[in-house]
Amino acid sequence: MRQATPSFHLFIILSVSVLIAAGWLFSPNPRFIFMLSIVPLGALFVINQTFWMVSLFVMFSFFRIHEALPVLYNLRIPLLLSLGSLSALCWHLLISKQLKPYWHPALSWMSLFWLIVILGVLFASNRGIALEYVKSTYWKIMLMSLIIPWLVNTSINLKRLSLLIVWSGLIVAFVALNNSVNGIGLVEGSRVTIGREFGSMLGDPNDLSLVLMFPLAFSFSFMMTKSLGIVRILGLICTIAAFLAVIETQSRGGLLGCVAVLGMFGLKYIRSKTLLFLIGIVATIVLFAVAGVSDRQSGGAAEEGIDASAMGRLYAWEAAFKMALERPLTGVGIDNFYANYFYYTPHWDGLNHAVHSTWFGVLAETGFVGLAIFSCFIVCLLRTCRKSIQLLETSPTTFSPYMHAITYAVFAGLVGTIVSSTFLTQGFNWPIYILAALTIACHHVIQIDSQNKNHHQT
Repeated sequence: MRQATPSFHLFIILSVSVLIAAGWLFSPNPRFIFMLSIVPLGALFVINQTFWMVSLFVMFSFFRIHEALPVLYNLRIPLLLSLGSLSALCWHLLISKQLKPYWHPALSWMSLFWLIVILGVLFASNRGIALEYVKSTYWKIMLMSLIIPWLVNTSINLKRLSLLIVWSGLIVAFVALNNSVNGIGLVEGSRVTIGREFGSMLGDPNDLSLVLMFPLAFSFSFMMTKSLGIVRILGLICTIAAFLAVIETQSRGGLLGCVAVLGMFGLKYIRSKTLLFLIGIVATIVLFAVAGVSDRQSGGAAEEGIDASAMGRLYAWEAAFKMALERPLTGVGIDNFYANYFYYTPHWDGLNHAVHSTWFGVLAETGFVGLAIFSCFIVCLLRTCRKSIQLLETSPTTFSPYMHAITYAVFAGLVGTIVSSTFLTQGFNWPIYILAALTIACHHVIQIDSQNKNHHQT
């Protein structure tokens, strides 16, 4: 994004001067004058640093850093960042015209899915619950899924955002490991969480494992890519910390997602598919043993036959299918599965349960139409990743090592999220949408750089 012009700086300076003069005339209070002069300067900072405002807002919203570090909780940082981000985006879209929107087929599928979700709110079984989730969370995801591809439009911005993801993951991983060592917020006696006492999303070990798996793909890719210097050390540290933290969550979906992430890099570095397959099986068995999944109070080895955790998922998936059968076009509405569980489950144990599957969650809450569109959206993302990698491989020296690392990280992270989503409920949360935005951004940057190279050659 271009920097503000000198004439714009002059306009801001004159505006500040006029405001201070007017403020002094009507209220000659030094504190008031100081605050009055700070507001335009703050606006200038926000407009000039739109990328960082939006990126930090996404990091705080997704990684819940203010909940992982309670000292930041009362500062309302996500709210301040959201106000700054929205103001700056409106300025650059409507006034300065510096933000250049473009379109991609994946955005069409994503927008079509959003349309189904919004229509589903109107016909939701509990309209209040659906509307509240859209107003509190989902609109932010929708907006940032569009803005990130338009804002992250250079390899430099991709590099910055990727490093920010790794640093954020490192913070969350360290807090999770600290909680595990000190026995803070453990559920079922052994599974680590963060911020469970005040209702944080990270208070669910399954959600925490998925949040940690996201930066794992980037840190591992940085660690394995040559010519990145000290960043490879950062990647190594984050990889170890995130991996250990996922193990401490004892989440089967998270562990399978990690295996899928490492397996995607295995496809790149290990030529023998048979060897890779055997390594994957052994790694999965070892990981589950090290994580102590068999010792869990729910879903452990002490439970005979199909354990309670697995049976709970099967009952939830059956309930989801029945919801879709009754409402095939719109489902029961976003965030309505939990409230409707009692009416559709074949086995009521006195408690409502989460669906524990992205696919069945989308099926239940948006119907068969929503699931079909969501599946097409995911397929489009996977194809886009493959096209980006093919462009990289046709001319590897054209692109920086960072572009290679980031593109493979996005692909691995997307596959890992898809695998883990079979057992984790993430159809309407941040991970898939951030990965979608980064997939589109990577492909756009690679295409532009490739076209520029061909233009110079001709």
